[in-house]
Amino acid sequence: MEKIYKTIKKPLITEKTFGLIEKENKLAFIVKRTANKNTIKNAIEKIHNVKVIKVNTLITPKGVKKAFIKLHPDYSAEDIAINLGIF
Repeated sequence: MEKIYKTIKKPLITEKTFGLIEKENKLAFIVKRTANKNTIKNAIEKIHNVKVIKVNTLITPKGVKKAFIKLHPDYSAEDIAINLGIF
C-alpha cells in the first residue's frame, strides 16, 4: 500500500491543467520516473476511488515525469481537484 503513495508525487498545477480539468475531465500529476502507465492508473484508482480510462505520460527535458489521467465520465476531475486543494 505504501508503494502506491510513492508513485504519485504531487498534482501538477498550471493554467493548461485547469483547462484539462474543466474541459476534458483530466488530471495531471508529477509521478515517479520509474512508474509505468499501469502502476500510475492503479495508484490513482486506489487513492482517489475513481475509474481511469487512459493515462498519458511524458518526461520533460528536466527529467521530470508527468502523467495526464483521463477519468471515466461518471467521475469528476473537478471534485478530485477540490479535494486536493487545486481549485
